[in-house]
Amino acid sequence: MRLRTFLAAGFLALGATAALAGASSSQLEAYQPDPSLRSAPTSELETRVRRACAVVQARMQNAAETSFERPCGCYARTTLRALDASEIQAYRTTGYFNDSARAKALGAIDSCKLQRPV
Repeated sequence: MRLRTFLAAGFLALGATAALAGASSSQLEAYQPDPSLRSAPTSELETRVRRACAVVQARMQNAAETSFERPCGCYARTTLRALDASEIQAYRTTGYFNDSARAKALGAIDSCKLQRPV
């Protein structure tokens, strides 16, 4: 059971890195996105981005993931509402934000008072 939990956390962390704005596209070219992203409703995309944000912020700030529920919810909502249809489709296809979406996501990080990933 512990091994499953550890593996699930590891895969979530990998996905978290992909979803956050600071991730470079060139670093993620070998990343294989979850196939269910292609047909997931926008609410599921928001949930994934929020969860990824909490994982990365908790790791960066050495804090509990639960302490980032509200600001990461802000980040996910703000980012996805700012993306146009082509940017959302690119996220569905690749599992990470393209360059234009990344710029919008960085603005959301700042407006939601989160720490930018390095």
